[in-house]
Amino acid sequence: MWARARATAKVVGHLDADCFYVSAERVRDEFLVGKPVGVLGNQGACVIAKSYEMKAAGVGTGMPIWDALVKCPGGIYVKRDFRWYEVLSRLMMGVVREWSPRVEYYSIDEFFFAAEPRRGQTYGELAVAIRDMIRDRLGVPVTVGIARTRTLAKLISDAAKPFGALAVMDRQAEEALLADRPVTEITGIAGRRAARLSPWGILTCLDLARADRRLVRSLLTAAGETLWWELNGEAVQPIHARRPAHRALSRGGSFGEATAEPVVLYAWLIRNLERLIEELEYHDVAAGRITVYLVYKDGQTGMGRATLPVASQRFDVLLEVTRPCLRQAWIPRVPASHMHLIAEDLTARGDCPLGLFDPPERRRQAEAIARLKREVNARQGRFVLRSAATLPLAGIYRDAANEYDICDVRGKVCF
Repeated sequence: MWARARATAKVVGHLDADCFYVSAERVRDEFLVGKPVGVLGNQGACVIAKSYEMKAAGVGTGMPIWDALVKCPGGIYVKRDFRWYEVLSRLMMGVVREWSPRVEYYSIDEFFFAAEPRRGQTYGELAVAIRDMIRDRLGVPVTVGIARTRTLAKLISDAAKPFGALAVMDRQAEEALLADRPVTEITGIAGRRAARLSPWGILTCLDLARADRRLVRSLLTAAGETLWWELNGEAVQPIHARRPAHRALSRGGSFGEATAEPVVLYAWLIRNLERLIEELEYHDVAAGRITVYLVYKDGQTGMGRATLPVASQRFDVLLEVTRPCLRQAWIPRVPASHMHLIAEDLTARGDCPLGLFDPPERRRQAEAIARLKREVNARQGRFVLRSAATLPLAGIYRDAANEYDICDVRGKVCF
């Protein structure tokens, strides 16, 4: 497997936009340039992105707006617009594709790519060229790192921020970089994994690279061994120019305002189910198992799970399954703050057998309704036709920011 991966990309680049959501807002409103800017989530309750100026004032990602206003009263707070952010993201990807034959859309503001300089061009000059072209064409500042592996390339771009362009190709320079960075800066190693490494004196990225490979595998499993190879310059993680098949699809998130009202919780169930069905239809798969999670304001969680006799993507079938799941997850009179729907055991729709107890007329009617809904919403707006059960959320649907979601961005590999 590793030999095959090494053959796919001898040198890897990583591009990461600097404060992307803020930069995107500045592209369409120059007044925001140089000012402390915070981008707010769906209901405007918390800061999901901030400029370097606002970060210097002490505002952190995820901070509630009322706390951010105390730390940065002179800041400018704008509501997020993921539709606009994806437009710029796709344009950035188009620029990278002008320089590379293989590009992976890792997230809305991150790409990995096969780094192939043009004749007479160094890897460092390639990094600068991509960075400057995106800034000149789109007005978005980005940082580009180039190295022998994905893991090294990402560490290099992180080290070069903001608006940096850096290629590190020799082992001595790699080790100097790794020695200065804590092991938690490696994607995939957070507090719990770092705690396993600490007793063995593995505190920096260089410590991990120099550790015994078998020890790393015993502490961090095969995923940790993969990182060990990557830190030592062996590319074992290929570039995915096409997204691998999903193992699960999910939709959900925060309500904005916690609620204990059953009718409102049911409305959120329908909203998230309709969004989940959009994804099932887009990827042309059917769900064999559905899980409903509720997260409560007091820290409790509730879960309901059901397995379908026959995998499906139909609204009427999945609604029959998710209703009892919601009842299982529901804790009466306790305000809930988040809901998540997860579809698993995904099957290509064409491979799904017909249900023994699904009358043909009912199936034809459900498919006709779904087709009409898709056609009308494609022409008139995403949620023009939706279940009447979502009426308690009329305010959510009136807010244009809720028409598009980061989870709806197509083609990502990371989630």
